[in-house]
Amino acid sequence: MNLKELFGVDPLSPRLEEYITSLFSAASLDRPPVPEVKAYLDAVYFNYYPVGLSILFSPKGGYKPTTGLKLADLRNESLTLDSIYIYNMPKNSQDRTEGTSLRAAELAFATYPISPFELTIDAVAKTKDGEIVPRPPKLEVNKETTGKDFVKALGEPDRKGGGAGPSSGSIGIWCEWTKDGIMVEFGGDEAKGPQAWERGKDAVWKIITIFS
Repeated sequence: MNLKELFGVDPLSPRLEEYITSLFSAASLDRPPVPEVKAYLDAVYFNYYPVGLSILFSPKGGYKPTTGLKLADLRNESLTLDSIYIYNMPKNSQDRTEGTSLRAAELAFATYPISPFELTIDAVAKTKDGEIVPRPPKLEVNKETTGKDFVKALGEPDRKGGGAGPSSGSIGIWCEWTKDGIMVEFGGDEAKGPQAWERGKDAVWKIITIFS
């Protein structure tokens, strides 16, 4: 499924419901796919922790959700899907057991149950000088896909950051391909510390954000 096709739908969309249900089925979970809701004035997050997925809905038409609203209290027709976050957070990873730099909320997420999955790519990109760089139409992502794999398919990122400071407490490196609507945060020791960018090609993805 091309996840970008879900942009603009509301929380009650049948297509979105089918997608979420398929993830719970892939994870062999019998429980109803009910999200934990985090509501703010300018954003509402639906967190599906057991399947490593978070969805950001943006309010429209002047709607301003109250912080702390429950699922039943939301005005669904005034919410539109804006971003999708996919997590690769295995329970037994060193990041989870020893690391101190992870945001506490990330620790609640399991790993996305579908592997591999595909990210759609605009098959043509241009350098800063206007030179056309051909690219594959899609990138197949699995649990071990590294920074080198992303750059090979997508080219050099439009924005990047992280990796500075000591290995403990450092922010992991991240790359964003703005025109593709893809941001990737990387985990593991390779993604942290003063030499993070030298080792980053071997760092495995931790969170992929797909945005409109």
